[in-house]
This record gives sequence, C-alpha cells and structure tokens, in this order.
Amino acid sequence: MPEAAPRPTVPADTLTPDRDITHGHFAPGDRVVVLKGVAGSELWGDAMTVVTPSWHTPTGEDGWRLRDPNGGQHTFITAHPRYLVHLNRRCADCLIFLRALESLMVRKANADNTAVDCGWYSLTALDQLVHAADASRHK
Repeated sequence: MPEAAPRPTVPADTLTPDRDITHGHFAPGDRVVVLKGVAGSELWGDAMTVVTPSWHTPTGEDGWRLRDPNGGQHTFITAHPRYLVHLNRRCADCLIFLRALESLMVRKANADNTAVDCGWYSLTALDQLVHAADASRHK
C-alpha cells in the first residue's frame, strides 16, 4: 500500500480574533477579502463586496452583509468586520493587519505553492461566517 502524502501544515490564525477594528471602518460598496489560507509565500481568500450592515449573531456584534460577485450557493454571507481586509483602497489599518498575518502564517506554512485552506472560518446555517476562535468562544 503506498504511503499517504504528508498533510500540509495548517497554521492557526491567532491574530484575527483579537483584531480591534470597528464596524465603521467598512462601508457599503467596499471591496474586501476574507483571508482563508496560505499559498506559497502569500495569503489568499475570498473577494467580496460590502452590501449593508447586518447583526453578526455568532459574536453578538455589528457585522456586514457581503456579496460574492461570483454568486453560488452562498452569494450573501454576514461577517464580523475584524474578518475583512480592504481590497479597493490602500488602508493603513488593513495593510498592517495583512502584513502581520502574513508574517505569522506564511513562515508556518509549507514552502510549496499549494493553496491550503487553513479552516479558519466556517458558515453557520444562517450563512454567517464565523472564525474558529469566535465559534469556540460563543458556544
């Protein structure tokens, strides 16, 4: 029986749950990314558009309704603002967070270019995106 390929290293995201970003940092029409994993020396994620304010039930805080421009089964989801990074403008807060997350995550991940979904997020039955750390805090 052939030996199974080694499983990629999946780093834990310890920064996002403690990110201090306010609801007002994002606005309808903003293009954002939800960072989901590592590919080689870069982070990758799902690009979305901020649509409207929406209560984020898993954290009990103000969130945002997001639209996936590619559509699909989960075209609209709700996310907490600390999960989001601006794509459509150079935002100092988002760039600092992105660089810190890259520094922490990329050095822990595999050196090859395989895209690894690190499992930092899941969707609830109500299409609310929840970070693994937030899910465990609010059970």
